[in-house]
Amino acid sequence: MKPVRVAIIGCGNRGADVYARYLSAQGAVITHVVEPHPARLAEVAARHALPREAQFTHWDAFLAQGRVTDAVVIATPDHDHVRPCLQALALGYDVLLEKPICLHPHELDLLLTAEAASTGTVTVCHVLRTAPFFQEVLRVRDSGRLGTLIGVQHAENVAHWHYAHSYVRGNWRASPPAAPFLLAKSCHDLDLLRALAASPPDRVSSEGGLHHFRPEHAPPGATERCVTCPVQGCPSDARRIYRTRDPHRWPVTVLTAGGDTLDEALRVGPYGECVYLGRNNVADHQAVTIGFRGGVTAQLTVSAFTHNNTRTLKILGTHGELRAHMERGELELHDFRTGHSERWTVAAAGNHGGGDQGLVQGWLAFLRGQSPPPTPLAESLDSHRLAFAAEESRRTGRTVVF
Repeated sequence: MKPVRVAIIGCGNRGADVYARYLSAQGAVITHVVEPHPARLAEVAARHALPREAQFTHWDAFLAQGRVTDAVVIATPDHDHVRPCLQALALGYDVLLEKPICLHPHELDLLLTAEAASTGTVTVCHVLRTAPFFQEVLRVRDSGRLGTLIGVQHAENVAHWHYAHSYVRGNWRASPPAAPFLLAKSCHDLDLLRALAASPPDRVSSEGGLHHFRPEHAPPGATERCVTCPVQGCPSDARRIYRTRDPHRWPVTVLTAGGDTLDEALRVGPYGECVYLGRNNVADHQAVTIGFRGGVTAQLTVSAFTHNNTRTLKILGTHGELRAHMERGELELHDFRTGHSERWTVAAAGNHGGGDQGLVQGWLAFLRGQSPPPTPLAESLDSHRLAFAAEESRRTGRTVVF
């Protein structure tokens, strides 16, 4: 069997450090790379021994060649997902599309229409479904041991330092141009709730806002950059967040990907800025309630104000309750009929608890003709419809009915 050939459009952390790495490790060949930043383009091209003619600074130039490889990964910034995806589908490419896939609701139908007219397919990077931990959660749901599913209580614990990194200092701190907080951080949590409910959403309501990371909450004496700040004990001190972590792994590699040293990035880059400057506008705490057509009700809370960076949930059924903690890989099942409880663990290591690797593995199996696509696009889009509706509800105070 010939190896699957894949082009990477967007060589940031997700495109180059996650998907390209796992694709290569699982036998695929990276044939082309597209990246607007010259230093990063050269770095990633060197990893895969690509000649200059296989390197592009814009997807237009790459896609103008026609179909020259087997499939493409699109991991560009949020606002630049739809256009290259539509062009790739027009050429018949199978696409692995990073989430969030778009910033406007009408673009969802554009993608559905384009996929229907193409010989290619779109697989959205909803990685939680393929994580061993959530595969086990879905297995328990399917086993019948919980009886009829009534509700799901799900928490996305973002961790205060992660929120500061991605949503105050990072690429997702302002919407627009980036996606709203819920869409950017938790569309794959919404996808997981869709999978657990096993039916489309019917209605959604949401409350939340930007509570803390605002100029009026800056400590007295705070300066614009952490490296010059005399304030002691600030939870968002960039010096403590980045200098205490592995320099060869995320999130530190985000600061140094362009060739800067960590000290230089903290001195002049956005990741060394005070979190109270007011350059961010996305919510830092949000709660969502969803009613599904099948009768399941789900609650999702997404918050910056947690010490850990994990997901926890309870699944409530007529005959049992399942509690789960992703970071520890722990599951706890309480059987109402017998009164017995059972506790066990599953593998939870790796990016998104192994979900990134599982997604790539499933996509490659599809490209090799060994399995269907991991999740149909129409079902994947329900997560985005939910996120858009939740943001509308948060802003207007009204329940949105589908």
